[in-house]
This record gives sequence, C-alpha cells and structure tokens, in this order.
Amino acid sequence: MIKKPVFLLLVAILFLDSCAMLQSVVKSTFPYTATMIIPASAKVDEAQNAISTGNSFDQDFTKDGNNASRISEVRIISAKLQSSDPSDYNIGNIASLRVYMAKNDGSEEVMVAIRKDIQPNAGNSIVLDIDNSHFLDELVRQPSVRIRIAYRLRKAATTDVSLKVSLGIGSHPTN
Repeated sequence: MIKKPVFLLLVAILFLDSCAMLQSVVKSTFPYTATMIIPASAKVDEAQNAISTGNSFDQDFTKDGNNASRISEVRIISAKLQSSDPSDYNIGNIASLRVYMAKNDGSEEVMVAIRKDIQPNAGNSIVLDIDNSHFLDELVRQPSVRIRIAYRLRKAATTDVSLKVSLGIGSHPTN
C-alpha cells in the first residue's frame, strides 16, 4: 500500500507534467479572430488591404503569469473567412486573398493563409489554404496581433462589407 505523502507526491508530479499538455490543448482550442472591412469604395481588380487586430478568448500567450512557457511550435492549423455584415455577402465577389499575421506595429509579418481560386458562387463562408511553414511563437506572445488581408475584388459591393477571419492555432507542449 502506498503511503499518503508518496501518493500525493506522485499526483503532484503527474499534474505538473500534464500542465504542458493542458496548455497546448487550451491554446489550440480558441482561434484568433479579426473583423475585416471591405469598403464599398474598393476598386475591382486592384490590390487592396484590410487590417484589424486579432483577438482570442485565451489571448494570454505571454510567459509572465501563466504556463505559456510550456508550449512551443505555435502554427496555424486552420483558417476560415465568413461574411458577417451583410451575413449573406457572397465571398465569391473576392477573386483571391492572402492573410498575414504580424506584431501590432506591422513588423515580422508572415503569410498564414491564402486562397487564389475563390469561385464566383462561393457563398458566405470559405475555408482558406493554410501556410503553416512558420512558427508563430513570438507573434502570439505579443500583447496584440495584427491581421491583414490582401485581396482582389471580382465584383464591387454596394455597401461596406464586414468579414470575420478565424485562424486556428496549434501548439506543442515543451518538456
């Protein structure tokens, strides 16, 4: 029979070892989202940009005050674009787009998603092709993250359009 102090020590060791896995799961559960505005004045077939701040439910990736030091190799694992206002806006009015992530001042920008071939009848939601070749550890540990989309319109909008970009992130536990 295991004595109570030894048992408690084993439980504590298992718990502390699982913190890295728990933090990895938590950080991977909540996506970064950003609301992008495409103005009605945006020109068709010209390169355009929209910039917003990315937000996440569990936005605290800093190493001070939590277990973020227990995760590493943060990458994009999914990306989605959805119209929010008007909710029935056809994303097929956009011919192509790229999504970038950067520090709040725009430095260290990296492309995280792309869609070159948006079909004209795409509807109000599309999945983007991810570029997970970059580790985003330093970017997501910033107090705020800048999300930029570079897009080319196929068809002009009659009103300003609000789009929601959702970037799912994944991380690995460190030892």
